[in-house]
Amino acid sequence: MHFKTVALVGRYHDSGLDAPLRAVAHTLKQAGCSVIIESDTARYTGIQDIPCISFDEIGQQADLAIIVGGDGTMLGAARQLAHSGVPLIGINHGRLGFITDIPLPHAHEAITSVINGQYETEHRSLLEGRVVRDGETLVSGIALNDIVINRAGRGGMIELRVELDGVFMHRQRADGVVVATPTGSTAYALAANGPILYPTLNAFLLVPVAPQTLSNRPVVVPDSSTLSLTITALGRVESGASVHFDMQAWSDCQPGDCVEIRRAQKTVCFIHPTGYSFFSTLRQKLDWNRIPQPNDANE
Repeated sequence: MHFKTVALVGRYHDSGLDAPLRAVAHTLKQAGCSVIIESDTARYTGIQDIPCISFDEIGQQADLAIIVGGDGTMLGAARQLAHSGVPLIGINHGRLGFITDIPLPHAHEAITSVINGQYETEHRSLLEGRVVRDGETLVSGIALNDIVINRAGRGGMIELRVELDGVFMHRQRADGVVVATPTGSTAYALAANGPILYPTLNAFLLVPVAPQTLSNRPVVVPDSSTLSLTITALGRVESGASVHFDMQAWSDCQPGDCVEIRRAQKTVCFIHPTGYSFFSTLRQKLDWNRIPQPNDANE
């Protein structure tokens, strides 16, 4: 057996999540796996008959983690488990589900295939970033999707000086900038009109959010580089700027602060049932396979 001990992590804010989690646990036990559950997931779903442990303990004990929820749940689990190298499977119990790509009705079949050794692995890159002020690191974090610098509150645009490996690229005046991994290219970056990157590309994506200069366009750069984004001005004196590491926000940036971003040494390993296709996911999630009909304009 490839995966003897499997951990369950759920989006415990969802009502009725206990039933899908129990169904997944039943499938795993039938396959001969030992099942454990993340402690917050157990507490908020009321599941008490499965051993519950922390993320740190999951990293030490589990051979596989199954995430039941939306992409946000997967992002949080990926950050928590990145240091351990535990591979992840995503079961979609959310809305869009780009990285929780297995639909809940297909969970039993998909998990059974994976446990029986019929699966593919895919390593996704992570970003690591830090905010530096006067040579001192104020905050740091990692992100699977993106690191975003944007204006705080209702202040005006922020101004940034962008450098790649110390070489000046451009000055940017916008509501913000998204620095995304290929995984994150289908998230906020896509909503800000960025391109979709194939998940295993060794690249970063810089996407301006509502730039003042309309000629400003997204830029793809190699992930072997270090990006430096220095806040040179804020739209209002009393305004600040925020940095977001996926869902983790720090809102005390000031002019002169520099956000340094590079590829993290660790990667996240995703497990997919054999036959997984990134393009199939795009067709389903973005409705690529739908041909417009003549009467659509009247609907």
